Amino acid sequence: MSSSPRLEKITADNVEAACRLKVRPDQDGLVKPVAWSLAQAYATPDIAWPRLILDGERLVGFVMAFFDVRFYPDDPNDNRLRSGLWRLNIAADQQGRGYGRFAVEAVCEEIRRRGQTRATVSWVPGEHGPEQFYFRLGFRLTGETSGDQVVGELELGDA
Repeated sequence: MSSSPRLEKITADNVEAACRLKVRPDQDGLVKPVAWSLAQAYATPDIAWPRLILDGERLVGFVMAFFDVRFYPDDPNDNRLRSGLWRLNIAADQQGRGYGRFAVEAVCEEIRRRGQTRATVSWVPGEHGPEQFYFRLGFRLTGETSGDQVVGELELGDA
């Protein structure tokens, strides 16, 4: 990272640049494009928290968190509200520079600020997937799946 990265809201001024952000070609099937994420955020504004990751004025990534979601809404025994990382897209030429770690830490801080003590993430397992990245950050598998993805959690401590 060359300066201090920061998160910024999506606006009319930056949405086109956000939609042009591309991950590496070998990651295309592992994470949805930013435009897809923004459509989901538009459709679920009460739970979605989309942000651009900027370093100076340079767009380096996109992160979207979710807050207070029941994973199994049809299960009357699922009373646990979860918050966590919904999407993380780091530009292909910006990976390996600490921006992903910054984004996950920023999401965890927002989760703490909102009173939660655990962060949840899911990912597609596979050769080019982010599993080792999440393990290095302290996430541990829960044994659950969400579609074709595995679920991991990170204890954040007291809010």
